[in-house]
Amino acid sequence: MKMEAQVLKAQAFRNMHDRSAVLLLPNAWDAGSARLLTRHGFTAIATTSGGLAWSLGYADGEQAPLTEVLAAIARITRVVELPVTVDMESGYGDTLAAIGASVRAVIAAGAVGINLEDGLPGHRGLRPCTEAAARIEAARRAATAAGVPIVINARVDTCMQHPGGCDASCFDDTVRRAQAYLAAGADCVYPIALRDGPMLQALVNAIDAPVNVTAGPGVPELAELARLGIARVSTATRLATMALAAVDRAATELLSSGRFDCLASSFSYPDAQRLFGSE
Repeated sequence: MKMEAQVLKAQAFRNMHDRSAVLLLPNAWDAGSARLLTRHGFTAIATTSGGLAWSLGYADGEQAPLTEVLAAIARITRVVELPVTVDMESGYGDTLAAIGASVRAVIAAGAVGINLEDGLPGHRGLRPCTEAAARIEAARRAATAAGVPIVINARVDTCMQHPGGCDASCFDDTVRRAQAYLAAGADCVYPIALRDGPMLQALVNAIDAPVNVTAGPGVPELAELARLGIARVSTATRLATMALAAVDRAATELLSSGRFDCLASSFSYPDAQRLFGSE
């Protein structure tokens, strides 16, 4: 991708976070799913670290080698014209220099946004706030040096790693971390696993910045999220696991019934071929 085109996509993606409307962001896991999602009128595409890792033959949690992840990102950005933001998990690096190198590589693969989380890979706890903020600052420096104004979505894992759900103490830590990450160069805050409406609204009021939530059962509907001031909604691994669930059901029925009716599909071979411009 030419630098000028990538900068324009980054600027367009940044404008989608102006909070004038909720950005509904589906998460793709390979070139085919990304191409399919573009046909439905979404304005941008995200990757799911879990779905992408599974498609490459690895578990989630930075188990997939970065080289393979980068190749998958490049395939996605090659087949879609929309802005693509990449779930970088905790950044693929133990040092700030390594974080910077990983961010530059993701940008070189065509991304115009990234997710960075403050949890350790494998859900092994949270990084200290100052350390997590420094990693975001390193990512911002790398993007600035690369000349691409990427959108950095800072994922705050406090609620996800807090047994029993988010209480007042957890919420206060979420706000503290969100403010630190925004000061370090993040553009958007992602309090993953926080789905309580009043708490989401309180977070929006406390940080005055775009907030991302995860779509799924039990989450307020889009209109209500808009009323609460949420700026961005992503699907995380949901679409990838739904695809796997469909295969799982069909495989079970094939073996249990010996019948092939379960292979009927509303999406055909020609439909798949048309995604890539061929019958």
